[in-house]
Amino acid sequence: MIKEKITALVKKESKPNKKKIENLVFALILLMITVIFINNIFSKDKNEIIEKDTITQKTIAKKEKERDLETDLEDILKKIKGIEDVQVLITYSETEKYVPIYNESSSQSTTSEKDTEGGERLTESIDTNKEVISDANQQPITERVVYPKAEGAIISVKGNISVRN
Repeated sequence: MIKEKITALVKKESKPNKKKIENLVFALILLMITVIFINNIFSKDKNEIIEKDTITQKTIAKKEKERDLETDLEDILKKIKGIEDVQVLITYSETEKYVPIYNESSSQSTTSEKDTEGGERLTESIDTNKEVISDANQQPITERVVYPKAEGAIISVKGNISVRN
């Protein structure tokens, strides 16, 4: 439909009409800007989705680590003679912390001033600069990971166990 109108415009007029050509060029430029703008909007949404997926994957990985500890404790308790069914829940005081590596620099200067009346003033200046070191993907390089402390555990056991001294 658009192609037919453009062809009709070109064939209809033997001498070029500058106003119609200018309008056509303007419409094409406006169309290109609109396409670029829409593309940028959708690419930002994709970046946000990727960031949310990364956070979700990290959360799942943390939960799997916690569940692995619970599973290990369940396996150990199941080895006791007479125990049939074991369920373990461990609670933690906080989440794990990543301690990044820092590039640290500091400078110290001392200035002593004397005025004409015999007074003396001593000024000390300490400047410290602490910067996190990152890898090529702008992710901080970690020095160590501080794992959370187990705050409590609930253990449910089913079985026939006799207690002896």
